[in-house]
Amino acid sequence: MLKHLNTEERKPKRVVVLGHSGFIGEAIFKTLKLHNVPVKGISSKDLDMTSSDAGKRLTEKLEVDDVLVFISAQAPCKNSEMLINNIQIANNVCDALKKKPVSQVVYMSSDAVYRDSKVPISEASCAEPNSIHGVMHLAREVMIKQAYFGPLAIVRSTLVYGLNDPHNGYGPNRFRRMAKNGEDIILFGEGEECRDHIHVEDIANLVEKIIFFKSIGIINAVSGETVSFRELANFLALSFDRLVTVKSSPRSGPMPHNGYRAFDNSAIYKSFPGFVIKSWKEGLALVNDQFRAMDHK
Repeated sequence: MLKHLNTEERKPKRVVVLGHSGFIGEAIFKTLKLHNVPVKGISSKDLDMTSSDAGKRLTEKLEVDDVLVFISAQAPCKNSEMLINNIQIANNVCDALKKKPVSQVVYMSSDAVYRDSKVPISEASCAEPNSIHGVMHLAREVMIKQAYFGPLAIVRSTLVYGLNDPHNGYGPNRFRRMAKNGEDIILFGEGEECRDHIHVEDIANLVEKIIFFKSIGIINAVSGETVSFRELANFLALSFDRLVTVKSSPRSGPMPHNGYRAFDNSAIYKSFPGFVIKSWKEGLALVNDQFRAMDHK
């Protein structure tokens, strides 16, 4: 749950998005810019956050009145080498924050910090990761808390989809690409596992609200809907004129999360009454429309 330090929306003097060229970072950067918020983006091309002098160089780029959105990461974190690099990134950010404590920090974390649960996960659920990606994010959360004592908001995001996703991981982004190309959509097993998916623009809008209200605490960026991968695939297969078949395939390992990963998103509406989160059908329809608009340019 979040606590607001501003009683009404107030634009900050400047927002610095560390990792602004990534999928989520770009969406946050564009949303802030669209709403005339002074924003500076820092990408890995501008500053290698794994380098030994990155903390010093980041300090020089920050002002005490800034809001820092920390999203820079090597993700998804799959092995010990990536884990070490991500911890080094966080260590450099922490060094910079000790020397230049900004007005607010928003850390983009992951729902991977939570252990699996048979009931919907909330912000009060146990943070007990069973993946190296979750371990990385939880470690970085703790590091920031120990280095920075100003207003801190932690946003734990579930699976994300949207127009500019560069990844081709299993899920709606890949399914849409396959359907567009007239390829069969191949599911793992029957595609029966149910997950939560959130549109990237909803995350960007949520982060903007957190900045405007100078919110502190933990919030899960989730839709509150669970949908099976087969339902996602069937919906996308029917979104195109050409015939696309959804097929099952034998599983090569255990079903992730025991086939169920649901979230309670009531904290978002308690924190920001009137906030709108797209349903998965609305979100996927929007992505399809956005792609069609691009094709006709």
